[in-house]
Amino acid sequence: MKALAALPLLALLLGQAVQAAVPDQQAVASAHPTATEAGHLILDQGGNAFDAAIAVAATLAVVEPYGSGIGGGGFFLLRLNGEQGTDYRFLDARETAPQAAHRNLYLDDDNQLQRVINGPLAAGIPGLPAALVHLAQHYGQLPLQQSLAPAVAAAEEGFAVGESYRTLVGFRLQAMQQDAETARIFLRDNQAPAAGELIRQPELAATLRAIGERGLDGFYRGPVAVRLIEGVRAAGGIWQQADLDSYRVIEREPVRFASRGFEVISAPLPSAGGIALAGMLQGLELLPPAKPGSTLRTHQLVELMRRSYRDRALLLGDSDFVEVPVARLLSRDHARQLASSVDPQRATPSLELGEPQGFAEGTNTTHFSLIDRQGNAVAATLSVNLPFGAAFTVPGTGVLLNNEMDDFAADPDGKNSYGLAGSEANAIAPGKRPLSSMTPTMLENDEQLAILGTPGGSRIISMVLLGALEAMEGQPVQRWVSRPRFHHQYLPDHIQIEDAAFSADQRRELEQLGHAFKPVGRDYGDMQAVHWDKRRGELSAASDPRGEGQASVRRPVRPD
Repeated sequence: MKALAALPLLALLLGQAVQAAVPDQQAVASAHPTATEAGHLILDQGGNAFDAAIAVAATLAVVEPYGSGIGGGGFFLLRLNGEQGTDYRFLDARETAPQAAHRNLYLDDDNQLQRVINGPLAAGIPGLPAALVHLAQHYGQLPLQQSLAPAVAAAEEGFAVGESYRTLVGFRLQAMQQDAETARIFLRDNQAPAAGELIRQPELAATLRAIGERGLDGFYRGPVAVRLIEGVRAAGGIWQQADLDSYRVIEREPVRFASRGFEVISAPLPSAGGIALAGMLQGLELLPPAKPGSTLRTHQLVELMRRSYRDRALLLGDSDFVEVPVARLLSRDHARQLASSVDPQRATPSLELGEPQGFAEGTNTTHFSLIDRQGNAVAATLSVNLPFGAAFTVPGTGVLLNNEMDDFAADPDGKNSYGLAGSEANAIAPGKRPLSSMTPTMLENDEQLAILGTPGGSRIISMVLLGALEAMEGQPVQRWVSRPRFHHQYLPDHIQIEDAAFSADQRRELEQLGHAFKPVGRDYGDMQAVHWDKRRGELSAASDPRGEGQASVRRPVRPD
């Protein structure tokens, strides 16, 4: 994916401005204090941002099993700061469909969709272990074994159950009870553990050790792989050794475009995030100026969300398998087309934009953002899809599997319970990666760098949009992660809102424009963000107050 024509001068100036700039501090923001501390520990031991990313990702896989795991996958956006300037890389560690999967895998004999979200038939081939190895081999400074040590310790010593854990067990309790290994590890007396109870995972510690010692062969081949294949197939799954042998992390060109004096660097396909952000942020610039927080600005954002999510529904999929008009969708001309149909006096009913189609996307994910004292940075969003993934743990491995196959359009011609629209472009195919909303993002100019992302399923993109606008408008990092949120995804045709999103007057004014609302019932998202003010030489970091995470900035402990 190439940068837009408007970018070369901005990119050149950006590279010159940041070539010698380093923060001389370190910052880590993650969804769990243990993972944040793991990142700082590795940085203090002489690791760089990429070593720290290994530690944070692997530790989150241990202490946040409802959001991520080595049985899942994700995306890593990397910022490399060196003598030649700044470069960005994007690691696609999304799960892949098994070779035995096919378009109609989940349709019964009557061509009716049978939604499979529990058990190994719901699981794609995991990508996170390969990503950890790739980071260590190509970008890190420390041995993989050293970077994984905090996660191994957390798995052996255990982590204390928190309220998020208990709440999400409540959503998936029945499924977790149906798998003996999952119930043994993650439940107590077949119920949610009490707050503060320790969850120990010695089998997972052994698997992490195997990865540290043997790299890819510690997971995708050898004894662990044998247990994975045997356990999956014994429980009705379709994995083969060839699926594990063929898995690869793919380095892709990140999406890059200019907006409001920043270069926006974000996720490419199979994430819909970067393309959607390009349409919405560039489209907003082409609409009449409106005060942030005003009814007009909200109306504009909702209408751009509606149109960008329609693009997502109809056009986007794994570009290694389907042709997607990426250059056009990233262009300012396309943003102008989106903006030109926005009526300032009326909400456009989604069905006026075209016929609906449907697919699902899970909501439970995790994100972390970090930067080292050399200016290298990582934004990573990881997932197992639904809370506790497929609720199936492979015996003898400690590996809790994802249920990311549910992110495909299992029935491209039909609809499902999530209401997010999809198409043939996201149909199941062997080796294909399902479309995702995970949107690790950075915003940069010669004065500052913003690093952000969040879990939240289909709402990830709109949350990153709102956080990015706060950053562009000069708001402090705590505001990016805590601001009230709203979301529109084309279908269903209503605005999802947190309780504090709008005043009574704003709701009334938006209703008069034709908008409908659906309160989400509780706050959503768990954004983690880092800000580098280059002119002041200061870092700041924030963890979403809706979650249980921790963000901290420290002067590094210099290793001997």
